[in-house]
Amino acid sequence: MTEITEAHARELAKQAARKAELLGTCRADLAGVERILFEAGCGHGHWLTDYAEVNPGVFCIGIDLISWRIRKGNEKKAKRGLQNLHFYKAELSEFLGALPEAIRFDRTILLFPDPWPKAKHHRRRMVQLGFLDEVARRTDRGGEFCFRSDDRPYFDWTVEHLNEHPEWEIDESAQWPYESETYFQSLMDEYHSVVAKRK
Repeated sequence: MTEITEAHARELAKQAARKAELLGTCRADLAGVERILFEAGCGHGHWLTDYAEVNPGVFCIGIDLISWRIRKGNEKKAKRGLQNLHFYKAELSEFLGALPEAIRFDRTILLFPDPWPKAKHHRRRMVQLGFLDEVARRTDRGGEFCFRSDDRPYFDWTVEHLNEHPEWEIDESAQWPYESETYFQSLMDEYHSVVAKRK
């Protein structure tokens, strides 16, 4: 029992150190930044790097849980010399906790997230009412939430959650903000997109 408790304590200490480092990095990188485009689950950073390059006036942030993906994203950023782009290895809750409270989301992007197709795993899907609450809280009226998936059930799930949410309204006329084929998108025969605006 003592071994388990000590291992758990070590893991908590590692998490605390990671959160503290992320907090310090975000404060340094985002000093003076008021508004961002945020991509949750940025993968290799293809889409966000392309977007940041053609939109130099937009400050872009991407997060992912996998270290080598973040490394690849940072390599792309460095190769193109982009100053308006940062990638962070972080869980969503960790990032939102480290992000300065005053920063607003102009647009949130979610591209091809893991659909967790089995019903018993649906609680692991990124699109949940709590997630939409938090993004809405950080988004001004007219800001966008953009979702794309090749998994039709997950797309339908997202549309249902957006329709149920009091702060979001699906905009059928909205155009996808920027087209740049990602690695995952290149593997797919079809996909579905939805854009919602903050009420």
